[in-house]
Amino acid sequence: MAKTLTNLSSGPWSKDAVKILKRIYRNASDKDVARELCRSVHSVRAKARALGLTKTKKYLKSIGRA
Repeated sequence: MAKTLTNLSSGPWSKDAVKILKRIYRNASDKDVARELCRSVHSVRAKARALGLTKTKKYLKSIGRA
């Protein structure tokens, strides 16, 4: 990761943070993604929804939601 976590957190989403979100969101918990990006779970969910990101069926099944 080129940027430090503190450079990714708070305020508008940087291009790097969006790239990371797109890469890891589908197969990780919102809590883990939020921790990785130093953002709130609410912020991660809102941005993922705005980008049309969803969890994979495999991930949902692994947590008993599919």
